[in-house]
Amino acid sequence: MISALALSPSLDVTYVVDALEGIQRPREVRRVGGGKALNAVRAAASLGARTTAVAVLAGGSGEDVAAGARADGVDLRVVPGEHPTRTCVSVLAAATGALTEIYERAVPVGAGTLDRAVGLALDLAARQGGWWLLSGGLPGTIAPSVVGTVVGRLRAAGARVAVDSHGPALAGAVGEGPDLVKVNRVEAAELLGVPADTPGAGLVTGLRDRSRGLVVVTDGAEGAWASDGTSVLRVRLEGHVGRFPVGSGDSFLGGMLVALDGGASLAEAVALGAAAGTANAQVPGAAVLDAALARRLVGEAAVETVALPVP
Repeated sequence: MISALALSPSLDVTYVVDALEGIQRPREVRRVGGGKALNAVRAAASLGARTTAVAVLAGGSGEDVAAGARADGVDLRVVPGEHPTRTCVSVLAAATGALTEIYERAVPVGAGTLDRAVGLALDLAARQGGWWLLSGGLPGTIAPSVVGTVVGRLRAAGARVAVDSHGPALAGAVGEGPDLVKVNRVEAAELLGVPADTPGAGLVTGLRDRSRGLVVVTDGAEGAWASDGTSVLRVRLEGHVGRFPVGSGDSFLGGMLVALDGGASLAEAVALGAAAGTANAQVPGAAVLDAALARRLVGEAAVETVALPVP
């Protein structure tokens, strides 16, 4: 079972237009229940996993998010929020391949709503266990320290916890020892206080020293690095450049969790993660992917053990 606590979900809309100017009639439109947490569980559901999510939603956009998530196979539990769920828009100009992204800020979540959402997640975690993921940023009304607190409480309830966040929220979460930390290069370097061009092996080992769990650092077309404390792996999947990268990191996390939940090794998990992220980039819509393509791409993922950085 793969579950998510979504405190800043969104209605994600992707348009494909001829050019980003004047009046356009979209060639394609894709609407999904999004935000990083719901993106990751949707990718996992696409790959055949049993999924659930607790999401704070409100308004017509919230109803659309809920309907979309359920249609995607996610067992969604809604906690009513105080403000209409935000909308995030991605526009691809077909003539140039340029992608424009317009993301509304996360809407405020009150203390009572937060308590209800966390309480429901803890109840579910105690009853069904499995993996729980905490992804994305937080509404400004929630203190960054909350993420670390929730990580500790979910683990105490018997769940394994994956984190994909940034800034102070990430720092607090890492301090609670999550079972998996999945971040990108910029987020890893910021947390460690090192240059952004630090070798990937150095980033994952630095994060591993702090979290003590599995660590993955993604780096776009350059692939990803991973460590379980005994070795450092690099995974690359070349030759499948896509036009729709939005949601690829979330799909990577969803794919990894599907593999780990099934008892796979770290090498097998990052291979499925890379395949899911690559499949996502082939079609419009965040964390929308062809599961059959992702499964085929696993065989093309190159996973190698790299030398540990010299202290």
